[in-house]
Amino acid sequence: DAETGEPVDEDDEVKGYPSGPDQYVPLEEDELESVALESTRTIDIERFVPHDSVGWVWYDRPHYLVPDDTVGEEAFSVIRDAMAATEMVGIARLVLYRRERAVMLAPHGKGIVVWTLRYGDEVRDPAAYFGDLKAGKVDPKLKALVGRLIEERSRDWDPKMVTDPVQEELLRIIAAKKKGKRPAKAKKPAEPSGNVVNIMDALKRSIRSETKGKSR
Repeated sequence: DAETGEPVDEDDEVKGYPSGPDQYVPLEEDELESVALESTRTIDIERFVPHDSVGWVWYDRPHYLVPDDTVGEEAFSVIRDAMAATEMVGIARLVLYRRERAVMLAPHGKGIVVWTLRYGDEVRDPAAYFGDLKAGKVDPKLKALVGRLIEERSRDWDPKMVTDPVQEELLRIIAAKKKGKRPAKAKKPAEPSGNVVNIMDALKRSIRSETKGKSR
């Protein structure tokens, strides 16, 4: 209890929907159960749409989809190859995580990726954020510098580019403790400067450091 600090008995706990400051609409278990959907292993494709017409902002969470028997494997392969040849994706509905979700089926190599899609009210209108930005002219020198920086730092994609530094550090500590060693403390990154930085000078320094690194 927030006021007494005493634990609340489970029989006295209820679920509720916030309706205002410190106000909630209580929901009973039978009311929640009445709207719950049964999970199903069947995916009914309602329609097909061009793959590039579904903006990335609608993508939520990916899942690999594979057939569960030899009979379904042929139908799976036909749908996968037909979508790949026509550059189309399937839009369907599926019960996941106790909710009916709109999903997108996209061919991916020998398999299919099922992307759960965000609901319409979950994606905000970009005009509300970008509408006031001015389309002023870009300094050609600055644009050329950025183009050069992009060229210098272009690499082929590698999943190692998005590793989790926190997880890596924890695994290092765990590995050291397993061996009975005391893990060395990780170095803290330097505090960012609060001074205003001229973007042109920063880009020039960045390009100079890239060039020196290559020459070494």
